[in-house]
Amino acid sequence: MLDTPFQSASALASLIRRKKIGCAELLELYLARVEKYNPTLNAIIATDLEGARKRARAADRALARKKPWGPLHGVPMTIKESYDVVGMPTTWGVPELKDHVPPRNALAVDRLLGAGVVLFGKTNVPIYLADYQSYNAIYGTTNNPWDLSRAPGGSSGGSAAALAAGLTGFEAGSDIGSSIRNPAHYCGVFGHKPTWGIVPPRGQALPGRVSQADISVIGPLGRSAEDLEIGLGVMAGPDEIDTAGYKLTLAKPRQKALRDFKVAVMLTDPVSEVDLEVQARVQAVAEFLASKRAKVSDRARPDVDAWEAQRVYIQLLRAATSGRLTPEEFEKNLEAIKTLEPQDESYYARMVRANIISHRDWLAANERRHKMRWKWHEFFKEYDLLLCPAAASAAFPHDQQGERHERTIEINGRRVPTTDQLFWAGYSGMVYLPSTVAPAGFTKSGLPVGVQIVGPQYGDRTCIHMARLLEREFQAFVPPPDFP
Repeated sequence: MLDTPFQSASALASLIRRKKIGCAELLELYLARVEKYNPTLNAIIATDLEGARKRARAADRALARKKPWGPLHGVPMTIKESYDVVGMPTTWGVPELKDHVPPRNALAVDRLLGAGVVLFGKTNVPIYLADYQSYNAIYGTTNNPWDLSRAPGGSSGGSAAALAAGLTGFEAGSDIGSSIRNPAHYCGVFGHKPTWGIVPPRGQALPGRVSQADISVIGPLGRSAEDLEIGLGVMAGPDEIDTAGYKLTLAKPRQKALRDFKVAVMLTDPVSEVDLEVQARVQAVAEFLASKRAKVSDRARPDVDAWEAQRVYIQLLRAATSGRLTPEEFEKNLEAIKTLEPQDESYYARMVRANIISHRDWLAANERRHKMRWKWHEFFKEYDLLLCPAAASAAFPHDQQGERHERTIEINGRRVPTTDQLFWAGYSGMVYLPSTVAPAGFTKSGLPVGVQIVGPQYGDRTCIHMARLLEREFQAFVPPPDFP
């Protein structure tokens, strides 16, 4: 059995309910680990220790009266810096916002507090949540607990690093370009990117923003699939403004065992070549499923052109994030587009065009996206899930030089743009689909690899159920060795 700091949130909640450990005692255990290990990782960048200790004592008193608050009663938790929490800064890593402290909690924070968590801190992000690394000028750089010279992923990199190193019991992140999925993969934990729209993001936004961004979602991270199920159940459901018209009911998985699944497996793609060691771990999952008599196809795909999917995704992604451009930055993009050749299909060229996209062109891209949605819908009439990589490689070395679109990573012995691997985020995320990342083993050098489990729209619980079965029978969370 895992040592207490590395147990799942659901297991910690069970220990508390059974009086095996007190809420205040468990909080102090994590705070001691934070004091010991966080200087090395720099995963947790803000805390409210007085408030957390007060809440933990109240949780103990409530349990003594046999009045638990919810399924996560007393579980110590940190949360991604981009969520509003009263008493702690929300900056998105932007220096101009370093003194911004929100007046109220994000809706998801209130829902998690209602489920009983003891929230004690916030975890690091890249500036504007826009990198596969997690560093910024306010808080510095977060390191990967499996190799301090490597990135933990982004933008929920601090979340995944803190979980993996046993510095917190539970976490929540956000995802528009794999920001839950790639940190879970790089750090060896579980993460779930929900179906777009089912988890209200109010309060997980830049100051003053209320509307939900296209593609972007918020969701849970944990050390077990059960944590994802609980977290999604707490966080999901309509916001107050929508409750008069609908309620959310996510279908339970039809499948009981691995043999009941029919899955497609995708190891790599010409749009974003995947490192052979990552491919090998996804292939190992496929072979294990086949050995359990699941129906597995390595050829089945939605009838979607991968190059077209990448083009439309980058267009919609950069259009979705263009609202944060200052007037000066917008003008620079207007000038930059004049220097682009019409045939230039580089990431930079696509980004610049999307940053100043007309509404008419956005509508055309959105139409192409919705045609792809129907193609995926048809695909999931025959297959339950699609398994694929979460990113093109395992965690890569820190690289903060130049602009993000100028950086490269090594894939199978050659350097390729880091932005190519956005394909593994957008192929399914652009069309609103849910996906769960679960541990799938390790590279030869000992870096974690995750498998991305993509399901049909609103099939979130089926994705998580597959992760649960794989956790039980194939690969569970393993703590990094340097954080005992």
